[in-house]
Amino acid sequence: MDFLEDNGEDEVTESSARADGIRIILADSQAIYRVGIRKIFALEDDIRVVAQADTLENLLAAVQRYPTDVVLLEGGILTGSADAIPEILRLAPDAKLILQATPADESNTVELYRRGVRGIISRSISPDLLVKCVRKIVAGETWIDNQSVNWVIEAYRAQAAALVSPRSQPRLSPKELQIITCITQGKRNKEIAYQLGTTEQVIKNHLRKIYDKLGVSDRLELALYCLHHKIIHADSDEVIMS
Repeated sequence: MDFLEDNGEDEVTESSARADGIRIILADSQAIYRVGIRKIFALEDDIRVVAQADTLENLLAAVQRYPTDVVLLEGGILTGSADAIPEILRLAPDAKLILQATPADESNTVELYRRGVRGIISRSISPDLLVKCVRKIVAGETWIDNQSVNWVIEAYRAQAAALVSPRSQPRLSPKELQIITCITQGKRNKEIAYQLGTTEQVIKNHLRKIYDKLGVSDRLELALYCLHHKIIHADSDEVIMS
């Protein structure tokens, strides 16, 4: 099925949402669950479901068509699609992702937050808590339970330990070193591509290779690793990351 629009009975379109309200795209493979969630939000004056989807493909189509503040996403829709979260955020960079999932393991939870999920909730969450979660995340907060907080802290402790542990330094090409230097100067991929006379896609390809070589997952980790191992030398103690 395509993502769902207003058919006069059960769905709500973007036009029916207040301009100052919270717009939600609801992505869930179970129709009965979508109906229940919509009824919860229908009781709130400032929250509206602007579109629904039952597959990842339909969700990607929906986020391109409907401006949204929140994507409430069933975890099962992401199964087998490792790059789904970055792709959703690429298409809707201002959207906040809330993932509904069964109890997750430590590594999966940490990775979801690293990829950009702003909250992970149980599918049995109470209506009041769900509404509170949506409002908190729209306000700029991260929704995270105590167990997940501990997992994230431990992950960053392990990462910090890895940064100070002696290990053989991977060999980086001159082009990779140029890109790393630009990253620590706070330059974006478009600026780096212009400076090096290439395309953004080429820069992205180089970055993936650099991340793999150094065992880091994002630009900040890359800068910290390279400064610590003196792969590059900063002019000051501050690393600019935008």
